[in-house]
Amino acid sequence: MIRVLVVDDQMIVRAGLGVVLGTADDVEVVGEAVDGEDALRQARALRPDVVCMDIRMPGTDGIAATRSIRADPALQAEVLVLTTFDVDADVFAALEAGAAGFLLKGADEATLVAAVRSVASGEGTLDQRLTRRILQEFADRRRPAPDTAAEAAGAGRHEAADAGRGPLTEREHDVLTLLARGLSNAEIAEELFVEPTTVKYHLAGLLQKTGARDRLQAVLWGLRAGLVTVD
Repeated sequence: MIRVLVVDDQMIVRAGLGVVLGTADDVEVVGEAVDGEDALRQARALRPDVVCMDIRMPGTDGIAATRSIRADPALQAEVLVLTTFDVDADVFAALEAGAAGFLLKGADEATLVAAVRSVASGEGTLDQRLTRRILQEFADRRRPAPDTAAEAAGAGRHEAADAGRGPLTEREHDVLTLLARGLSNAEIAEELFVEPTTVKYHLAGLLQKTGARDRLQAVLWGLRAGLVTVD
């Protein structure tokens, strides 16, 4: 069973998420929290696998709570950020704080359950309706000056090797590029004319070499390193 903690300051939202997630045979909502401080307290007490986290809440917000949960070595919970259609600095801050993915509030039941399963499995999740906008904004914020762009790209290609993990293979770089487009494993397999199991193999190598926790963090690593764009 995937143990889930739901965090939102609105009771009706918590109740709705609980009902939707409760329809899945392999998901159990073990608790609800009303703000970030409550989320950290309950995460330590309940040890969930996934925390469905709202961003804007009174008191301790979702960003601070995500950072605290991810920084606690005793907790193994992944954080799935639930956001509105507004893409702003809060979303980027949550991703940098360690969120494993993001999903629009109002997503259908199947999408929400699939996102929880994906995050719990360590793959992370990207809502494709927002992926391009968020990654584009993140890339713009991280884009180096023209005279340093080539240097940054070269450093990125060798960053994994410098860390003793070996450089990315051509296929791993292909997978990284397609991840930046928000493609799922099945869609990447179709694009590269390989089996989904092959994509998982290359993705595992990519995560190991970049030190990324999941596919989302791998894309952010690639953007920082100048290896991928969202053009």
